[in-house]
Amino acid sequence: METENQTVVFEFILLGLSEDPELQPLIFGFFLTMYLVTMLGNLFIILAVSSDPHLHTPMYFFLSNLSFVDICFSSTIVPKILLNIHTENKAISYMDCLTQVYFSMVFPILDTLLLTVMAYDRFVAICHPLHYAVIMRPLLCCLLVFITWFIGVLVSLLHISLLMHLTFCKNLEIPLFFCEVTKILQLACSDTFLNSALIYFFTGMLGVFPLIGILFSYTRIVSSISKMSSSGGKQKAFSTCGSHLSVVSLFYGTGVGVYFTSTVTHSLQKVLIASVMYTVVTPMLNPFIYTLRNKDVKEALGRLLSRVALCL
Repeated sequence: METENQTVVFEFILLGLSEDPELQPLIFGFFLTMYLVTMLGNLFIILAVSSDPHLHTPMYFFLSNLSFVDICFSSTIVPKILLNIHTENKAISYMDCLTQVYFSMVFPILDTLLLTVMAYDRFVAICHPLHYAVIMRPLLCCLLVFITWFIGVLVSLLHISLLMHLTFCKNLEIPLFFCEVTKILQLACSDTFLNSALIYFFTGMLGVFPLIGILFSYTRIVSSISKMSSSGGKQKAFSTCGSHLSVVSLFYGTGVGVYFTSTVTHSLQKVLIASVMYTVVTPMLNPFIYTLRNKDVKEALGRLLSRVALCL
């Protein structure tokens, strides 16, 4: 112990969704089911894209990367929840908590940037179809994915490096089911102004500006589609963009929901529900959105499942 109000941190306590012992099996089953569906759904997307030559295009290359990120994001949070419920131990070590904070920042940043890159891909495909193959060449696609990872890793490392210099008070209870950076800052006894300022800055840079880019892309896309004379061309263009728009709406909608419930309301239950939607439900729904709304993905999954059935 450093002072009367400060302590050397060895572990935090994750309060979870509920302290009611009778609800724990139900919560365990809920998260386990959601996690398995997330893993299988996104894994099928990756396998379908990698095994089907019809999907070897930039759009589906970015989609497979998005599915990989969703698997990683869910795996950052859910296994620890299941372990804590199973062992009836809500503690998480200091280093494990910082690791969870790091990855729970990296993967949402990657989601945001990949969705922006996918919007640019659709913009080029619909607004400049004759130059699409020249612009969206494999080297550029790989470079765009590398840049998203580079930014995500660099920004998250900056936050973690600042977080490691904080001292904490005696109350080390986190009123969530995972280590979230803003909740940890609320437990700190030292000055967190720089940490908070960087969070707001990067939220604007990596949240608002990509959204502006997505909206700009779709403004141009809608304008180009409206000029098409063929109804079949319009339908095909809307079908390729519909699933992406749905995923963007779900991601930003739940993200904004988490932000506003954390800042506006004092209801812990609403904050927990919004956090579950953002961290668990969204990665699970993304594969279904692309499967149900995209004919190419449905056909590729059908061919993949047929090959699997033949092997069995």
